[in-house]
Amino acid sequence: MSRKLKVAIAGYGVVGRRRREHIDRHPSLQTVAVCDQRLDGQGTFEDGVRYSTHYKNLLEQDPDLLFVCLTNDLNPDVTIAGLEKGLHVFCEKPPGRDVDDIARVIEVEKKHPGLKLKYGFNHRYHDSVRDALALVLSGEMGKVINLRGIYGKSQLITFGQTSWRTRRDLAGGGVLLDQGIHMVDLLRLFAGEFTQVHSFISNDFWNHDVEDNAYALMRTDAGTVAILHSSATQWRHRFSLEIALERGAITLSGILSGSKSYGAETMTVARRGEDDVGDPSEQTTRYNKDSSWADEIAEFADAVLKDKPITNGSSNDALKTMQLVYRIYCADPGWKARWGLNGGDAALDPKKK
Repeated sequence: MSRKLKVAIAGYGVVGRRRREHIDRHPSLQTVAVCDQRLDGQGTFEDGVRYSTHYKNLLEQDPDLLFVCLTNDLNPDVTIAGLEKGLHVFCEKPPGRDVDDIARVIEVEKKHPGLKLKYGFNHRYHDSVRDALALVLSGEMGKVINLRGIYGKSQLITFGQTSWRTRRDLAGGGVLLDQGIHMVDLLRLFAGEFTQVHSFISNDFWNHDVEDNAYALMRTDAGTVAILHSSATQWRHRFSLEIALERGAITLSGILSGSKSYGAETMTVARRGEDDVGDPSEQTTRYNKDSSWADEIAEFADAVLKDKPITNGSSNDALKTMQLVYRIYCADPGWKARWGLNGGDAALDPKKK
């Protein structure tokens, strides 16, 4: 292709600006327009990029790709508007406030089979995660027995974020839906689909109308068990995923991020020996470069340019991850009743999809 693909970005906050940074570094992409309600009317930046306060103005710039980096209540509608305009769409997680939101998007996506739709489950692109997945898939260490995942921060609003994340009408959920969804997605990636779910959900500390802690115990039909803790009372920010296998264990600790508050990103591989008495030899790899944002965008561009299927972050991935998030919510009877969540909907049953 001789010309660059024109990109519009809906939502020009921290994430939107970071997306643009990597979009403009890609040889086949060029940002032509952005929008954000906090911008001052309409105009043109010094570099020639058009700006406005509403996403509808973006669509008038005739882009090829639309990146959606908005609040959870707007993500599905703007994604749908992009698809109906004939655009390839990249949308940040979560895809919406609930399962119905992503289901609405998928119905529109089906009407446009030639368009690519990708969701930003960025953690799949971290090198520690990719190396761990390659090791698990190799079969070298046997089957996965169980997993323990912890992902936590010190409050629901961090690093200059706006308060919409604490409003159920805009966000749909709290720390589990906002941050913990990454860990939910990784647990599915390594273990498959969970069909039994038990949970405790609470908002007892911050007292917003969304959760500040979610605890879940889950099992697949194959018997793989996962324990999840998603927290907004983790005073020392933490990312940890432990994967126990038949012949050893893989521990992912820390994650490279813009805040640099989750510690060094490492993968520790312990190989079980016959006489190690619970103290096996270990090898730790430390990752000092985060190429996840660039790699994620490059994969999306490649899918568009070469008409390849979306293999990571497809709408089906988004649907199944949202289904599991809401099964965790609904597995706590008190939380389900308190907010009138619909745990009986067929959309929440992974066996019916």
